[in-house]
Amino acid sequence: MAHYFERTFKLRYFEMNKFGMASPTAVLTLLEETAADHCYHIGYGLYELEKQHIGWILISGAIDMVRYPLYKEKITIRTWISDYSLVKGYRENVLLDEDGRIIGRAKGVWAFYNILNRRPVPIFDGIKSLWGVNPEISTYANNEKELQRIDHGIPKIELDIYRSDIDGNKHVNNIRYFHWMIESMPEEIVDNYYLKIINAKFFSEAAYGGKVQVYLEEGPEDLMFRHTMKNSSNGKLCVNANSVWEKIP
Repeated sequence: MAHYFERTFKLRYFEMNKFGMASPTAVLTLLEETAADHCYHIGYGLYELEKQHIGWILISGAIDMVRYPLYKEKITIRTWISDYSLVKGYRENVLLDEDGRIIGRAKGVWAFYNILNRRPVPIFDGIKSLWGVNPEISTYANNEKELQRIDHGIPKIELDIYRSDIDGNKHVNNIRYFHWMIESMPEEIVDNYYLKIINAKFFSEAAYGGKVQVYLEEGPEDLMFRHTMKNSSNGKLCVNANSVWEKIP
């Protein structure tokens, strides 16, 4: 496989859930760290881009886990770019155990973004040249047609947005939304099942000092849930997502 980048991690205690498996947000954090290192590796690190008022924002993403890493387990995340548009990069990922077996797959669509005027901008030619393209697709889990907005009922939870929720792009970090999604789930599900698949699409930003409403409803299939997050102050849609859960073995 050409044009890929790898990072190896050993899972730490604070990244575990009560079952000794990495939490979904820990896996998302490692995926984001690998993407950031891929930027740094080619000389376009996130802090250097920020000096030019440029960043990457996640437009949509999907994860499909075979299993979650265990405490002290060493895993490798392999990432590559499968395609570009003028302003977007399509990032693929696989998670490998020490024997090279795939334990998870993930993909994300990222927009190149001017932080000052909050608008996408063309991806630098130097980035495209150095990253290259590998058209292989990691997962087909993200069917955006299934992401239906919840427009009825009352929110499951409403949360304040703190400084710790904000990233370098001056808005709520995408991983925080996943954390809030899991917070809204029934205790029976979280205690007995693991997050197998998550599909999400991001629509608008939320900022420090505001509130986010998290809506939840069961989907058309067993152990499938729909999630909608809205900005409390203006009602704007922030995130739509679907999740699928499986029994913990």
